[in-house]
Amino acid sequence: MKSTVKDLLISILVSIGMAMTIFCLAGIVFDIGFGGHFNLENYRFTKMVLGSAFVGLGYGVPTVVYRKENLPLPIRIIIHMGIGTAIYIAVAFAVGWIGGSATAGQGILIAGIQLAVAFIIWLAFSSYYRTQAKKMNEKIQELKK
Repeated sequence: MKSTVKDLLISILVSIGMAMTIFCLAGIVFDIGFGGHFNLENYRFTKMVLGSAFVGLGYGVPTVVYRKENLPLPIRIIIHMGIGTAIYIAVAFAVGWIGGSATAGQGILIAGIQLAVAFIIWLAFSSYYRTQAKKMNEKIQELKK
């Protein structure tokens, strides 16, 4: 139980940190793209920062599902990414990342890019943990000899 809470807290910190980093990088791109005239009024920046933190939580908290060994991996992935994506879409509409002045096509493109980024991050973490597991298994085999 204690390690689950510790893993959850680490996952939350990492996911919020990644979400904030991506948010800042996207802000830089938009600021440059708008030639330094990127205006956010009526606490829109604050809403977007909080939204970014919620998206981080949306992808970070459900990672506890990977500790459930009795669930098949595809189901765990669907639960994790499904919850994260649902939260992302809700937040994106709420803070104006999707909708507003963007056309439907632009909204789909923006959502597609952001969901692709989420999937790429998932692939990177998945690859890292598979490599770690392989190394551990090799060490165990060496110790058995």
